Amino acid sequence: MAHDKRLKAAYASFERSKVYPMAEALALVKQNAKAKFDETIEIAMNLGIDPRHADQMVRGLLALPHGTGKTVRIGVFARGAKAEEALAAGADVVGAEDLAEKVQAGEIAFERCIATPDMMGLVGRLGKILGPRGLMPNPRLGTVTMDVKGAITAAKAGQVEYRAEKAGIVHAGIGKASFTAEQLAENAKAFTDAILKARPAGAKGTYVQHVAVSSTMGAGVRVDVASIGA
Repeated sequence: MAHDKRLKAAYASFERSKVYPMAEALALVKQNAKAKFDETIEIAMNLGIDPRHADQMVRGLLALPHGTGKTVRIGVFARGAKAEEALAAGADVVGAEDLAEKVQAGEIAFERCIATPDMMGLVGRLGKILGPRGLMPNPRLGTVTMDVKGAITAAKAGQVEYRAEKAGIVHAGIGKASFTAEQLAENAKAFTDAILKARPAGAKGTYVQHVAVSSTMGAGVRVDVASIGA
């Protein structure tokens, strides 16, 4: 109880310029998540990179230890047996030309896109639509694969995709306010460890410049970079 009161007082008076160890920052954010829905806890890392250069891009997929707490809608481009496999594995939308037509019409009813290799000729024509939304299947991310079931299972289990934006920021949801503090801390560590390991060869100077955590409706809390082992 006393710990909760200290957190509440700390959140009420925290300065945006002040930084906190990761565990304390997460506790502050969790304490203040008072919306009527289960708020998403997010992390953002400002990296010393220029994603416009290929040798400085930071991108990948990560399976969080405790998942994200979010139900992800999966779209799969496949035909025949692989389409049936996708449906059996729990894909929300499966198709080929028919699915491509829906995407072209603006009907994008999925948040993760998977495709079998033979479908990339068709999917490639949707690049201008799927690319800006971060939905373009990529073999390096495991979303262009013949193991459709495995890719869907991983996505449903709480796999998150991260990609550096133009300003060099990577961000992701690492859980829900209903998660325990320990679950959030372990998910945060898994995410920050992945980003640290993904440091591109072209990155010069300070790699991790700023880190912050927040909830959907709450203010951001700055994290001490040293507390993530950077």
